[in-house]
Amino acid sequence: MQGVFAQSPLQRYVHQFNAVDSETVQNYVNNAQAYEWLNKNIPLLECPDSIIEKTYYYRWWTFRKHLKETPDGFIFTEFILPVKHAGRYNALSCALGHHINEGRWLRDTQYINQDIRYWFIADAQQKAPKFHQFSSWAEWAVYENIKVSGDPALAIDLLPYMDADYHLWEKERRLPDGLFWQFDVKDGMEESISGSRKEKNIRPTINSYMYGNAVAMAAMAKLAHNDTLFKKYVADVAKIKSLTQDSMWDSKADFFKVRLAKGGLSDAREEIGFIPWYFNLPDDQAFYARAWQQLIDTTGFNAPWGITTAERRHPAFRSHGTGGCEWDGALWPFATTQTLKALSNLLRDYHYKGGMTPAIYYEMLRTYARSHQKNGQPYLGEYQDEKNGYWLKGDNPRSSYYNHSGFCDLVINDLIGIRPSLDNKVTIDPMVPWKWFQLSNIPYHGHLITINWNYKSKGFIIFVDNVEKYRGKKLKSVMLAL
Repeated sequence: MQGVFAQSPLQRYVHQFNAVDSETVQNYVNNAQAYEWLNKNIPLLECPDSIIEKTYYYRWWTFRKHLKETPDGFIFTEFILPVKHAGRYNALSCALGHHINEGRWLRDTQYINQDIRYWFIADAQQKAPKFHQFSSWAEWAVYENIKVSGDPALAIDLLPYMDADYHLWEKERRLPDGLFWQFDVKDGMEESISGSRKEKNIRPTINSYMYGNAVAMAAMAKLAHNDTLFKKYVADVAKIKSLTQDSMWDSKADFFKVRLAKGGLSDAREEIGFIPWYFNLPDDQAFYARAWQQLIDTTGFNAPWGITTAERRHPAFRSHGTGGCEWDGALWPFATTQTLKALSNLLRDYHYKGGMTPAIYYEMLRTYARSHQKNGQPYLGEYQDEKNGYWLKGDNPRSSYYNHSGFCDLVINDLIGIRPSLDNKVTIDPMVPWKWFQLSNIPYHGHLITINWNYKSKGFIIFVDNVEKYRGKKLKSVMLAL
């Protein structure tokens, strides 16, 4: 009699996803190859929350759909179908920071490293480069990527290109006072309440991104022993931080807002006001942390299906109709990813937390996971109605598998709490409410880490390359030297 073997969670989910997929586009890894490729590359999750577990695997399954081999190396696309505003190979830079954050957890580093090289080198050599079509926190993401790989060679090699990229942003978007302006459409956030396609508004987006990029450039210049660059970027970090807090903080609304070119601050709180915490920009002060109360306020950003892109109480909320790309209140996974990362940083890195807790993070992440559905099937699109979860692009095929956000990184880096560093240490700081879980085969500095938690039996165990390195009775933050 032939033996019967239970499928692993990955096998089960890939089978489910493949079964309902028309696969109109095939890139480097087709559906038939999906299980084998994912099994070789991704950390494997088992947990009691079926919504988060299923969405975790669905997001990896959709992510590999976008892996494309080109004459200039591997890239990850944003749209599964060609779009007219993309560059060569259907490449777009808007969500590059999200792509790098997700891709850094793949065991084979060539995919995300070649994608990074494409944007900093190959695209820059074109007659009409597309990298600055959208604002970017790419330098920051490169630094976060090498924290996981443990290999600074990529960053050191790309340092001159990244420095040139930063200079180009200064030339294109920096004002004499030192802050940066941007059109909302060039943030990838068109038709916002505060935004404009013509006015040079000072936005929390690009200024936070450039702050993060400067922080990363200082760190990478130090790795390269380039004291001149190091000092330059340390100075710019302090400058952007001070100017952002002085110019964009609305003390009456307790929120970071857009400063309008015509004068004054916007009268709208928008989700982009949380982005400064994505890069730990704000000072650790109670009055800044009060902004986070808006996250859980149902007249603020808290809606049944997720985090709205503008406060629900504002008269212009959802005022632009539907079917375009409106950021006037609807839910965007792109922005949700940024806000949840910012919230995770607030919880771990700040004394003043504005009333936020790990339980709030978990429920917000779970709501985000639940939103990945359409007609009873797993789905990822562009943006959603905040009340009923309807995908506002409808059945437009360009919207399917929209690789414009992150999820797996939020589980690995933030919920389960794999906090990387360039020294040969790792901090594991879970924020889970679960009584058991396992995350296995996490690539880190050339090793594979497995984390196992079971409150009833073995407790909290951490393995490195299948060797037990830690065992404790409680689920708590642990720092390991490798």
